[in-house]
Amino acid sequence: MICVRCGRNEAGLERIPLRNELGERVQKEICPECWAEWLRYQTALINHYGLDPREKKNRDFLQTNMESFLFRGGENAEEIDTSKQGSIEW
Repeated sequence: MICVRCGRNEAGLERIPLRNELGERVQKEICPECWAEWLRYQTALINHYGLDPREKKNRDFLQTNMESFLFRGGENAEEIDTSKQGSIEW
């Protein structure tokens, strides 16, 4: 099966990444390379917004963005504002 995101790699992850319907869909329809891209983007979202994945609202936010990133070509995925990169002081 061809990856629905990139259309070029063979889809299919070894394990289901989430224990729900979306996780099953990801396992069957997404290739390992696109999944790795999502994991990097998810890390950027968590760091940018200071998300705590233990909180349900944050998990819901990440799951919505995962679906947009992987299955809608990034359409409606959260944009990360990098315009202030390097200018934030602690």
